[in-house]
Amino acid sequence: MKRGQILGILALLLVCVVTVIPAMAVVPITHDAATDYYNAAVQLTANGDYAGAIALYDKALSSNTTMMNQTDALLYTYQGKSYAQIQLGNYTDVIVTVDTGLEKFPTDPILWNNKGYAQYSLGKYADAVTSYDRALASDGNNTLALSNKGDAMVKMGNYQDAIMTYKAALENDPGNNATATKLADAEKAAASTLPVTLIVLVVVVIIAAAGVTYYVTRKIRDSSKKATDTPDKKTGTKKNKK
Repeated sequence: MKRGQILGILALLLVCVVTVIPAMAVVPITHDAATDYYNAAVQLTANGDYAGAIALYDKALSSNTTMMNQTDALLYTYQGKSYAQIQLGNYTDVIVTVDTGLEKFPTDPILWNNKGYAQYSLGKYADAVTSYDRALASDGNNTLALSNKGDAMVKMGNYQDAIMTYKAALENDPGNNATATKLADAEKAAASTLPVTLIVLVVVVIIAAAGVTYYVTRKIRDSSKKATDTPDKKTGTKKNKK
């Protein structure tokens, strides 16, 4: 190889070093440890390994989440972890996870819905309705939150409110057979409780009327007795003089 060719090759390599290396330095890293843990957790969730997924979600959250926070991955981590906990029935843990996520994403409807579902499962129906309302405040067309809110209202005996909520859910998703069934059940429950409510109302009125009648009758009887027992001063007995 001639000297000129060697110098030409060296010059080309130098150009590559000068241009390629700085270019490599500005290429952003597309993933880190936290993101890798998150991606692996998503895969386990899809496969139904919820316990394993939760462990990986925790590893992601305990790692440097700076890069995840630049995308939606951090939000999805809280959503995914709470979902996996729901599948395992760890409802108290769900609330802890969601509350931590809500500190960063206070208006996320999925987190609020997951919290509501956990509260419902723990028998805290009024709290569940509040959480579903928070979800609907951010996404009024959230069919899942509407249907779940109706379920909580049924548990509380608020059948009329539940009916309106189910109807709103069906407006968003007319073909949802599960919601349609819930609506029908709520309407039957509301219809069956109406006669009972009327009977109770009548009984209360009768008892109240009887109480008033007894009170008035007793007052009249007591007044008559007092009038009979009072001596007549004009006809009082005079003392005999000796």
